[in-house]
Amino acid sequence: MAKVRVFDQVGGEDMAKVEIEHLTKIFGKKVKPALELVKQQVPKTEILERTGATVGVYDANFSIEEGEIFVIMGLSGSGKSTLIRLLNRLIEPTSGSIFIDGQDVSKLNKEDLLEVRRKKMSMVFQSFGLFPHRTILENTEYGLEVQGVPKAERRERAEKALDNANLLAFKDQYPNQLSGGMQQRVGLARALANNPEVLLMDEAFSALDPLIRREMQDELLDLQAKFKKTIIFISHDLNEALRIGDRIAIMKDGQIQQIGTGEEILTSPANDYVRAFIEDIDRSKVLTAENIMIPPIYTNVEIDGPNVALKKMRTEEVSGLVAVDRGRHFRGFVTSEDALRARAEHLSLAEVATEMPTVSKDMLVADILPLIYDSPTPLAVVDDGRLRGVIIRGRVLEALADTTETEGN
Repeated sequence: MAKVRVFDQVGGEDMAKVEIEHLTKIFGKKVKPALELVKQQVPKTEILERTGATVGVYDANFSIEEGEIFVIMGLSGSGKSTLIRLLNRLIEPTSGSIFIDGQDVSKLNKEDLLEVRRKKMSMVFQSFGLFPHRTILENTEYGLEVQGVPKAERRERAEKALDNANLLAFKDQYPNQLSGGMQQRVGLARALANNPEVLLMDEAFSALDPLIRREMQDELLDLQAKFKKTIIFISHDLNEALRIGDRIAIMKDGQIQQIGTGEEILTSPANDYVRAFIEDIDRSKVLTAENIMIPPIYTNVEIDGPNVALKKMRTEEVSGLVAVDRGRHFRGFVTSEDALRARAEHLSLAEVATEMPTVSKDMLVADILPLIYDSPTPLAVVDDGRLRGVIIRGRVLEALADTTETEGN
């Protein structure tokens, strides 16, 4: 029987959807000598020369939470594609464990492994993998057909998956009648038709031109917001990883160099390799309003009067305040001129508050730049109607500066 991980439910320990422990793959016969050389940090090419063995993956350890998009990336030969194929045992591991929902997939027999592949995992390849002699609908049904799902049910599920991908109108066409981007959407729809818990995507968008690739990234994010699958995505493109990944693992020569959010990797690279890897990234297309906002200086227009607002401005040495109500809901902006007018005309601050540009906490700095360039006021960061912070021009410029140098350098 395959090993099943037992978790302490009383202690409240959460079980990761996928957990990898000491996963290693050495291709070739001289596995032990190769492993010894890896431990000595001998380069992958030298290990090949001395032993004839190739290091695919060495001692990978990580966990992936349910509903997370986890991107594994690296240059060609880094081991990322080998790693994803180890997860569903298209490649057999040399050692280590692969837990999905606590079940060690690496110990399953062929029959049980096939069941896991059919029910829990689906894979989307770079090459689309569509059958040219089958219609789009028949391609989408294929995985369900293999599972023995009755024809009426599999057709209904396939049509629903195509509809979610905006492809239902093309169901009777053949793959060669569709563009590359549309073919990849069919491949994604086919994978989702199986309703997998874990979706494996190996360089799924890398064969597409940049515009179509970005559209597919958007589509994946839209589908993820709707279905909340656990997605393991392989990429060699850091911009793509930063755009879609909740967390990113960077690999080199079969070993994981760093795992973290895009922000963590950009601001705190683990070593020189990661630092070099990210040096050409356009930070304005990664950092968001939430990353650069500062605490707001505000006035409560339901409580404060003009004199209180003017005193706050003098104390804080600012010429205006963000206006909020008792629930800290955003209500505009009050300048010193507005407060003076309110005092002279016996008006409330709510009556004199003016408009102020707002942005969401997820807006990219690249999109914030043109907004703040001509704005006479800071930008208010508003989430569900509530004021979260403000963005000033200096913080935008500071965020775009290179902050990857370690302290003391």
